[in-house]
Amino acid sequence: MHNTHITVDRKRRTLLGAAGALALGGMLGAQTALAQRAADSKLKIGVIGSGHIGGTVGGLWVKAGHPVLFSSRHPEQLQDLAARLGSLAQAGTVEQALAFADVIFIAVPYLALPQIGKDYGKALAGKTVLDATNAMAKRDGALAEEAERNGIGVTSQKYLPGTHLVRAFNTLHYTILEQEANRPAPRLAIPIAGDDPAAVKIAAGLVQDAGFDPVEVGKLADARRFQFGGPGYGQNVTAAELRQKLSLAS
Repeated sequence: MHNTHITVDRKRRTLLGAAGALALGGMLGAQTALAQRAADSKLKIGVIGSGHIGGTVGGLWVKAGHPVLFSSRHPEQLQDLAARLGSLAQAGTVEQALAFADVIFIAVPYLALPQIGKDYGKALAGKTVLDATNAMAKRDGALAEEAERNGIGVTSQKYLPGTHLVRAFNTLHYTILEQEANRPAPRLAIPIAGDDPAAVKIAAGLVQDAGFDPVEVGKLADARRFQFGGPGYGQNVTAAELRQKLSLAS
């Protein structure tokens, strides 16, 4: 009887392990497929926080042919933005943006990030998320201290667990993004960092579609190099110049 129990237990563990591997394989496969689709066609993008950065970058994606749903706590205030951008743009709630989108772009005050993770964590899980937030001590208090201590990429991932997070579009003022998008080569650089290669590939493509050159800085832990106050922050430079400033390989 004892041997039979051990055999059954081993079989159960084997089956559970196989199920876990299949689930993980399915998630990785979905990310790879999304990255491939991003290279071949347009992605549906949901913007959470549609102020200066969210509205500007989302508008650049609309102009590049991506359907974008702009969302905020007051979606009625976004109707004019959507109407101005045309048929590929719409306005709605955060729930609608999450249901609509292949990719999420978050551009909110950093203090709002933990609440977004708490309120919408289940819907966000498994999605590619571009995080453009900045942590500032005067506004964000202890949360900014945590981001400074541990690095903003790692901190954002903590509050948005289960997402394929990429840091992007946090280093330049929205007026620069608006004025310099799609300028003649060499274009302005946008540093990006993430732990998931497929998500980083998607983000790099969206940076290009917005009219800039992506510069891959490394993993989420490396995103501290271009967080607020870091050497890569506020650098209104080309990709070659940014790589040089951050001592990255060409």
